[in-house]
Amino acid sequence: MKTWLIGIALLACTASASGESSPRIGSKNFTESIILAEILRLDADQHGLRLEHRHAMGGSAILWKALLEGDIDAYPEYTGTLRRELLHDLPENAGDDALADALRTLGIGIGAPLGFDDSYALGVRQELADSLGLRTLSDLQAQPGLRYGLSNEFMNRGDGWPGLKQAYGYAPSPLRAMDHVLAYRALASGAVDVIDLYTTDAEIVRDHIAVLDDDRHYFPSYQAVWLYRLDAAQRDPRFAASLRDMAAKVPLQAMRNMNAAVLLDKRAETEVAASFLGIAGMMPIEDGLWSRLWRHTLEHLRLVGISLGAAVLLGLPIGILAARARRAGQVLLGITAVLQTIPSLAMFVFLIPLLGIGARPAIAALFLYSLLPIMRNTVTGLASIPAPLLEAAAALGLPHRVRLLRIELPLAVRAIVGGVGTAAVINVGTATLGALIGAGGYGEPILTGIRLGSVPTILEGAIPAAALALLVLALFEGIERLLTPRGLRLPARK
Repeated sequence: MKTWLIGIALLACTASASGESSPRIGSKNFTESIILAEILRLDADQHGLRLEHRHAMGGSAILWKALLEGDIDAYPEYTGTLRRELLHDLPENAGDDALADALRTLGIGIGAPLGFDDSYALGVRQELADSLGLRTLSDLQAQPGLRYGLSNEFMNRGDGWPGLKQAYGYAPSPLRAMDHVLAYRALASGAVDVIDLYTTDAEIVRDHIAVLDDDRHYFPSYQAVWLYRLDAAQRDPRFAASLRDMAAKVPLQAMRNMNAAVLLDKRAETEVAASFLGIAGMMPIEDGLWSRLWRHTLEHLRLVGISLGAAVLLGLPIGILAARARRAGQVLLGITAVLQTIPSLAMFVFLIPLLGIGARPAIAALFLYSLLPIMRNTVTGLASIPAPLLEAAAALGLPHRVRLLRIELPLAVRAIVGGVGTAAVINVGTATLGALIGAGGYGEPILTGIRLGSVPTILEGAIPAAALALLVLALFEGIERLLTPRGLRLPARK
């Protein structure tokens, strides 16, 4: 299996000389992280160093793996996340020197604090806090009927809900997991009563949210820092100098103001970062709608085309083999069926250690998802051929290869092409999730629109993705009619 995945990855990209590439920085899938990455990128650009910024790659676990594997060279992180979530073997009371030493053994360096602390907290609507007298996290113990809507990452973090629930003795019955951005909307609409938040979030003021005091001091300090690969800093001294320049550069109020400028004033992260650095007049002209649409279309077609082509090359012969050897075929179909049940995002994350971040794991995951419909329809098509036809071909003394190419495959072509078409349509939709790991495509504007609460931006990805799925469906229906023998296309005579 690993050999297959590596082969698919080689189809997806060509190797490049690592010494010639620009340092790559990543950001998490929320506004603050993207702004910090853009500040570093623009600041480095002013000093003659070009950095490649991979936007909104996902949560802490994905960025951390990407850093360890060398897919990115740096990303902004928080010390509390390092202590409680990423470095599991680090003692609870370990100091800053012990933290730096633990990272150094992994080939990772840590920059000086950027100047602000962005802690986790729980928040409720201000009117609810006033009516129930909620001021601290301990006050929630007396309100077990409140509905919690917690972000997916917070639900499973070592410094998140599991430890917080134990520390405060919470036992809420209505508990939902949702995207961080959507949790704010659920709170504003009254669908939930308690959410987790970051203390620098602009929505706190906009939505009149009361931030509850952590009276038992469960949450650690979350100083914003840059994590970077030591080999990347040694390879390019300018990169190391740019990271040092970030020390104490972003005060707390400045970070809050920048978050608000993006989320409330609907300004682009790059524009906000440039204004913070005082280089707004040097901002590059952003791509227009059609330019972005063309780029996303090419990225999406690349994901779908390579994965589907590889699945046809492998799935069709395996399907033929499975039709010949029924017992082995059932085992092969069972394996591909199990792969189909793995959630898409989980599959992407599983493949990151093998293939890194970006298009390669996305293509490999789409390839695995394509196998089942292709193999199953191939088996079904070959098995549905009437036995008298096969017996007649055998009686004529036709070799197995001739029977397969001239009789069996033409008779089964409708089912086979139908399976390929089904796989293609599934891939078009599933490929949008590839944007969560930096694969691009139509998922990029969809995720950006969800994060910014911009319906037009969401539609910029959703409408083309739906249109592409319909075009693919029509294309394979045409291919099916074209490849089906003419006699099989004629209506039956009465």
